[in-house]
Amino acid sequence: MITVTTLGAIVALAVAIILILKKVPPAYGMIVGALIGGLVGGADLTQTVKLMIDGAQGITTAVMRILAAGMLAGVLIESGAANTIAETIVKKLGETRALMALILATMILTTAGVFIDVAVITVSPIALALAKRGNLSKMATLFAMIGGGKAGNIMSPNPNAIAASDTFHLPLTSVMTAGIIPAIFGVILTYFLANLLIKKGSKVESYEVTEMSDDLPKFLPAIVAPLTAIILLTLRPIAGIQVDPLIALPVGGILGAICMGKARSINQFAVIGLGKMAPVAIMLLGTGALAGVIANSSLKDVLIENLTISGLPSYLLAPISGILMSLATASTTAGTVVASQVFSGTLLELGVSGLASAAMIHAGATVLDHMPHGSFFHATGGSMNMDIRERLKLIPYETAVGLIMTVISTLIFGVFNIF
Repeated sequence: MITVTTLGAIVALAVAIILILKKVPPAYGMIVGALIGGLVGGADLTQTVKLMIDGAQGITTAVMRILAAGMLAGVLIESGAANTIAETIVKKLGETRALMALILATMILTTAGVFIDVAVITVSPIALALAKRGNLSKMATLFAMIGGGKAGNIMSPNPNAIAASDTFHLPLTSVMTAGIIPAIFGVILTYFLANLLIKKGSKVESYEVTEMSDDLPKFLPAIVAPLTAIILLTLRPIAGIQVDPLIALPVGGILGAICMGKARSINQFAVIGLGKMAPVAIMLLGTGALAGVIANSSLKDVLIENLTISGLPSYLLAPISGILMSLATASTTAGTVVASQVFSGTLLELGVSGLASAAMIHAGATVLDHMPHGSFFHATGGSMNMDIRERLKLIPYETAVGLIMTVISTLIFGVFNIF
């Protein structure tokens, strides 16, 4: 197998970033980046294409499970279950704890399997109303949702966790459970920083607040879908019964729709859910192509050499790779995929366990996944009617939340090697 030079790998990442910044679809941006990087790195056209195809093939099982997760996502979003869950949490905590309510609402939605950007968009109408009544700034309100979403994201059956579990051949629940303690620290830091932002930036105007629909399911039927999926996934560690996410996630969605009295809408939910997952699946094929070139480059050897020279422990390769790849792709999912695909073999050879590697990469991929060349940055800012200049000011705070979760994950799985 041809080895691409370090320069080729860096060029592949740089071209992908530039094209994504130019609004080229991420899948195409990464495919073109991989192609140019392979050629610059010393491979001929045939060899480069083979590396790209091999890399994309390595991600196909994760893509299948991600498409299956569309049923659960479709049911949660389109049935109104996600809105019900969010509203219930906010009502129970009350307006005096508005920021914590928004943090927990977004965290629980992402933990249940809703994409983090969709979770923020779902909670944002409630957030706008709370911010107006409580005189909270848009920055504090949006940051509370983003921080909660980041915490939920590392302990959820979302595409990033599916990709990490597939690459390291781990149960999905193991990767989800590994994120629980880091997520708690992420929530605490989010609440502290959000309170510092209450008076910073613009405030919500009356015309930005919209009335919430009354035609929503009750809370208990609304939580059936995510609870069923999580219970099915936990049967493996609890009872030794293995239910693959390919089965557990859609079954949870279907049962949830039936319990909410929306059985006739199951096909509609499936179509909408598939529509939401399809762009992610397509992006991951491009991500796989990019990972195929980088995985067969000398970039990982350079990183290992630098770690060795610096005297730092080898397990730091996991969080560092997650951080770097999330910066390159501006996506938790794509960052997790590239870092896992490229560095999994090396980490295992260095004696870092699969679970530790997956946990630290997964946490690391939340540090810089909010950069402006990604869709998350713009979707979340738009949900609060925030201009780009003000949205940019949140980047250091978002980075801090991802960083604290990565540090805690590294302490648990790297320094102390508890699990």
